[in-house]
Amino acid sequence: MFDDKKVIFSGMQATGNLTLGNYLGALKNWVDICEDYLTFFCVVDLHSITVRQDPAELRRRSRDLLTLYIAAGLDPEKNCIYYQSHVPNHAELGWILDCFTYVGELERMTQYKDKAAKHADNINAGLLTYPSLMAADILLYQAEYVPVGADQKQHLELARTLAERFNNVYGDVFTVPDIWLGKRGRKIMSLQDPEKKMSKSDENPNASIYLMDDPDTIRRKFKRAVTDSIGAVKYCDEQPGIRNLIDIYCSCTGKSTEECEKEFEGQGYGVFKEAVGEAVVGVLKPLQDRFRELSADKDYIDRMILQNDEKAMYYSEKTMRKVRKKIGFPERPRLK
Repeated sequence: MFDDKKVIFSGMQATGNLTLGNYLGALKNWVDICEDYLTFFCVVDLHSITVRQDPAELRRRSRDLLTLYIAAGLDPEKNCIYYQSHVPNHAELGWILDCFTYVGELERMTQYKDKAAKHADNINAGLLTYPSLMAADILLYQAEYVPVGADQKQHLELARTLAERFNNVYGDVFTVPDIWLGKRGRKIMSLQDPEKKMSKSDENPNASIYLMDDPDTIRRKFKRAVTDSIGAVKYCDEQPGIRNLIDIYCSCTGKSTEECEKEFEGQGYGVFKEAVGEAVVGVLKPLQDRFRELSADKDYIDRMILQNDEKAMYYSEKTMRKVRKKIGFPERPRLK
């Protein structure tokens, strides 16, 4: 804990275009909770290079992602919003935690197995040790809570294990983090296959709503969203497509599931899908306008990057000084 406030850490990879699922399941929740915690929101660019990236594209996407954080409502004066690669302590602690992580633990990770299968020509060491670096990201800031999706829960469990393993050897060094789950939008599903998560990497362009999609594109994608032949707007397992649309509608409007069912009782799917599309347009339009405004103000974004880099280094160095001392590394002289 720093500054008598509990700490929250989270981040997103700077690859692909953020989807509505990323916004409702993560970014919107971050905005809702940021006032009550000391928060660190990272643009996760070190993790991104486990898969080959175009350098210019990675730089552009990283800056766009950081700008989107701010456009969504994260105040960079109150939240630490920064690039992972700008804080060398992430990589240093990642290596130290590699030395406390067993190969068998890493090989059992579901995401490693999935990515190794998809990228058989590039099964690099970073792909394997990705969870140790993720643990370093979290433990570096003594995070009590980490907002993550279900697909990252296994990685958070490893972070907890590594914190406890290190603490058992060296004493009370790391806070053992807990998962934090948002109330709504926890898992937004594909519009074309509601049995799988909405994804930045889906090859079907109609499956995902991207944060910078224009209003007409959003409306068109919802019109094409997969439903069923039952014809009733009900929240149930037998109607995964409708259940997903209800989740989206309620996340955008703040209404309850029951209120949504009552509002569209006796109405066709066409009317419901149109309403969902309009609700999403209403949520994303202000974000898009703010993103364009911020993107045009290069000096402001550059100033916030520098300011938050310094803040991230300050807090991460507090942890690293303790870690280095416990490990037995020589003390570093401080420049006067």
